[in-house]
Amino acid sequence: MSNYPDIIRDFERVPAALIERAAQFQPAILADVAGRRGALHGRIQALRPRMKFAGTAITVEVRPGDNLMIHAAMALAKPGDVLVIDGRGDQTSALMGAIMMTACKQLGIAGVVVDGAVRDSLEIDEMDYPVFSVGTNPNGPTKQVSGRIGHPVTVGGVTIHPGDFIIGDGDGVVAVERLKIESLLPLAEKKMADEAKRIAQIKQGNTSAAWLATALRTAGVLRPEEVL
Repeated sequence: MSNYPDIIRDFERVPAALIERAAQFQPAILADVAGRRGALHGRIQALRPRMKFAGTAITVEVRPGDNLMIHAAMALAKPGDVLVIDGRGDQTSALMGAIMMTACKQLGIAGVVVDGAVRDSLEIDEMDYPVFSVGTNPNGPTKQVSGRIGHPVTVGGVTIHPGDFIIGDGDGVVAVERLKIESLLPLAEKKMADEAKRIAQIKQGNTSAAWLATALRTAGVLRPEEVL
């Protein structure tokens, strides 16, 4: 047996005040200023478009169709954590349902992201609890197979470490490294201001993209002397 523990209980988290600041931005803004990196595959979607969350990732690795380690992670999670579960994209059975989501909400867990299926979507909708998954399935899980907690996982094609910042809304989910998130906030503020300015210009009738002709010439679509 390996001496490396399957459950890592202690890891650095994003400070609550920093989460509150970062949560003011859309995941799309943070993904852009992070170099268009960190966005999970679009198959992982909110159960309802209005759902949103932001928090610190507590990572869980499970075998497809078994939720034993999710129960363990819930027992270890701290308020403000987000369960980030590598369920291998399996949709043959749900890993969580209304009972577990109710417990998560009671525990102060900020949300659930699962690369797998959930169930009881109507009840979860009524709870207004943020759950992001690859879909739903009425089949229930087993509770028998070991897994890991607090290790890096790959969810939606993105490697996420315990303690990373994670945020989601109707567009999807974005993860940012714990040590990187604070440095992105000034860039996010600037991008929001720039976008607001551009939208205002468009509403005033300036719909032309100043950069377009240069980009088309660089791409070889237009000759140097050509214009649209």
